[in-house]
Amino acid sequence: MSGPVHPLIDTAELRALLEAGRAPTLLDVRYRLGGPPGAGEHEAGHVPGAAYVDLDTALAAPVREDRRGGRHPLPETGVFLEAMRAAGVTRGGPVVVYDDWSGHAAARAWWLLRHHGVEDVRVLDGGWSAWVADGGSVETGEVAPVRGDLDGEPGSMPVVAAEDVPAVSVLVDARAGERYRGEVEPVDPVAGHVPGAVNVPTALNLTADGRFRPVPELREEYAAVGAVPGADVAAYCGSGVTACLDVLALELVGVRAALYPGSWSDWVSDPARPVAKD
Repeated sequence: MSGPVHPLIDTAELRALLEAGRAPTLLDVRYRLGGPPGAGEHEAGHVPGAAYVDLDTALAAPVREDRRGGRHPLPETGVFLEAMRAAGVTRGGPVVVYDDWSGHAAARAWWLLRHHGVEDVRVLDGGWSAWVADGGSVETGEVAPVRGDLDGEPGSMPVVAAEDVPAVSVLVDARAGERYRGEVEPVDPVAGHVPGAVNVPTALNLTADGRFRPVPELREEYAAVGAVPGADVAAYCGSGVTACLDVLALELVGVRAALYPGSWSDWVSDPARPVAKD
């Protein structure tokens, strides 16, 4: 394979693969910030063959006492790879991930798999809601996948550290506008944004039914803030999870954007770092 595949798959294509007996490794990463883990939802109904993956334990490391690294630090390589092997991910095999949280958790899984060198990984456009709405078959109960053999090292996707954030030419804040402007802050101890950042809330990537907007519309949205092919672009959010959706959207329009993994929760862990409100 010459490079990463298209980052999205629609329900019709996934259904055709399942019906043809060519199912990819399916990962159900349902998660909601502040809500219960998605294991119960998975057992109650999932895409046939999908293994459940817990975001907090497989796609993030524990929060440090000093909060450095943010609320969802990147997982240790060994922990992540073991979780992927347990879920059936193999070397070179295709992977499809989905959630029911507007693609946020699925985009985090997509990013981490890409970061560890997995090229054939796609997010189900519209997630679980789209699968059900489009008449996809539903399986219940636990899933015991055949153990995979994925290995690899992180480094295939660009990242930016806190000390390098101020030098980024186009720093995209993926949070809702009111959080970016510092009007409210429901999660982190300090309101506002990194000085110089521009705001493209993740919700702007999606249509009302939770699927990605057409590429020309996304291209226009990001070009308006200077995020164009060839530009130095990075994205952040509150904890480094939902910004992955902006990174994925930017991938759709041909922009390779870095992720600031610690994001706002890491930025404000050091009181010496400047904060802007507007």
